Amino acid sequence: MTKPSAEALKAEILRLTREFAALQHGANRPSEENDAPFVPGTTPVPYAARVFDAEEVTAAVGSALDFWLTLGPEGEAFEREFAAGLGVKHTLLVNSGSSANLVAVATLTSPKLPAARRLLPDDEVITVAAGFPTTVAPIIQCGAVPVFIDNDPVTGNVRVDQLESAFAAGRTKAVMMAHTLGNPFDLGAVLEFCRRHDLWLIEDNCDALGSTYSLPRERAQALGFSENSPGLPSDGVHITRYTGTWGDLSTQSFYPPHHLTMGEGGAVNIVQRPPLKTYAESFRDWGRDCWCASGKDDTCGKRFQWQLGELPRGYDHKYIYSHLGYNLKPLDLQAAIGRAQLRKLPGFTIARKRHWQALRDGLADLEGFFEFTLPTHARRWQRGEFEWDDSGARADPSWFGFMLRVRADAPFTSTDLARHLDARKIGHRRLFGGNLLRQPAFVQLRRERPQALRVAGEMTGADELMERALFLGTFPGLTPAMLAYELEVLHEFVRSRP
Repeated sequence: MTKPSAEALKAEILRLTREFAALQHGANRPSEENDAPFVPGTTPVPYAARVFDAEEVTAAVGSALDFWLTLGPEGEAFEREFAAGLGVKHTLLVNSGSSANLVAVATLTSPKLPAARRLLPDDEVITVAAGFPTTVAPIIQCGAVPVFIDNDPVTGNVRVDQLESAFAAGRTKAVMMAHTLGNPFDLGAVLEFCRRHDLWLIEDNCDALGSTYSLPRERAQALGFSENSPGLPSDGVHITRYTGTWGDLSTQSFYPPHHLTMGEGGAVNIVQRPPLKTYAESFRDWGRDCWCASGKDDTCGKRFQWQLGELPRGYDHKYIYSHLGYNLKPLDLQAAIGRAQLRKLPGFTIARKRHWQALRDGLADLEGFFEFTLPTHARRWQRGEFEWDDSGARADPSWFGFMLRVRADAPFTSTDLARHLDARKIGHRRLFGGNLLRQPAFVQLRRERPQALRVAGEMTGADELMERALFLGTFPGLTPAMLAYELEVLHEFVRSRP
């Protein structure tokens, strides 16, 4: 009997993998394809979860059979496809969104940058108080000083009116902050502030993949932007770009709750300045000076002709280190999963917006008990529409979650609500770390090294978010039955209060 070829065996394995995935993972499909039974009060409603089908499982198995393992052809393809779709110069894969933030901040410390712009020990980076800790931790880990300003509780984002008071001439070098729950922060105001003071901007885009931000054309052009992100239509009046494409660097997370997943994983996006790719790549890859990809040698054509540091001329360039770096690469198998996810991103974005709107519509009658998030630049929500401010700017979030705040005069607290939702098996989360300045790690830091951070003003908005806010999921796997159950439980909870 003739033995089947390796190619034939692989094809058969992948065929069987698709069959297995269809049988085993039906509950993980997007909501419009998900026919798994839902039993209210018994079936959990997660705030976020992996959404995938046979494509991702087959991609993972195919990559495992190829057994490249370390970042390789799938990673190179993902980086190229992701950068092209987002509209940035380069994307570098890393092993998590937190690592992406670390690499992004470390990149700005490179001695290869102009001295006046290099982030040095004790230089300052402006950030916001309420959010996820690993947006801030890399600033401290790289020897710089985070300067905290407050959040607007209505949008969850930075209070841009505090930017100037946080600035210290000669010390402030950068701004780093996240688009909260997918809601773009006021990029127009932040960018104008950064341009005025020659500061770097790092966008933590981990919760906002697929969100867009628009500026009036003349205002955008004054900031150096002349066209929309790829795939976004033009209205002739605005320039519209994806979040993560306005700053100098941006970061992504591909952890399962996020807009697309590799299991673990993240990315650093180099928006416009190609040299930053070389520095970021070095910090990701052990700090080496060589830019050859894994498994490739001498792409510069002079591997044994360099003389750097105090090394002898001709020392192997693959073992010359210009930075104190890390090893933060993911596996090629993860990139294969990410490529399959990337093809689903437009549908995922539509679903997240649809689910947010369904929750907002369904809770309109509870405005006496809850305050609701608004997109940046929106003044109010009414009958499914937003009324916008006079700036001409617009934010269109791909929502990571649906945040609500318990009113101060409500007959219950956010903790009461959290316990009720938990008892009914409805997943929810606080706004991550709340006011980070009140977290044990930061309290300890302020006690031991008060000069390690600076607080610019009162953090009343961050405290409000910490005390009164929580969010429900908007992820693409939520079904109409799950959303209806969430609305029913919230109404039941309010009716049960004295």
